[in-house]
Amino acid sequence: MPKNVGFLVCTLIMVMDVVAGILGIEAEIAQNKVKHLRVWIFECRDPSYQAFKLGLAAAVLLALAHTIANLLGGCACILSREDYQKATANKQLAVGSFIFSWITLVVGFTMLIIGTWANSRSRKSCGIAHNRLLSIGGIVCFVHGLFTVAYYVSATAAATDEKNRQRNPHRGPATHPPPPA
Repeated sequence: MPKNVGFLVCTLIMVMDVVAGILGIEAEIAQNKVKHLRVWIFECRDPSYQAFKLGLAAAVLLALAHTIANLLGGCACILSREDYQKATANKQLAVGSFIFSWITLVVGFTMLIIGTWANSRSRKSCGIAHNRLLSIGGIVCFVHGLFTVAYYVSATAAATDEKNRQRNPHRGPATHPPPPA
């Protein structure tokens, strides 16, 4: 892949996650504009169609950004502890950021979907207040963008390391032998 494409992919991922985060926060603002009655921790709220649309768009953008990064970043798999210890720093970083990107995806997507579902037109919700789910989900989108870009960059760097090692098999990992005594 040409070098300029990596920069464009990283920019695309960050823009999608930032837009998803802003949409999640805007959905929270739209949700707070509808009338609601609150008594202690219980709340009755009319649904907000605007918050529904914004929350759904944020969830779709978050999932799309994650999918693009994972498809274009490739697979940086480590199957055992021994593989992890033998792996290059780029591959170790790729695996760590891959795990954290999935965690942030699950948390952010779940919060956005729960907040969106609470604003569907068919529901007038009364029950325990679910405050700030959309805005917290939006903030998690920003964090997801950081981990996903870190995964993409480190996974492509690990793939480049692997290609270079296959071209020159006599060259070992990036560790250097100790100097002669």
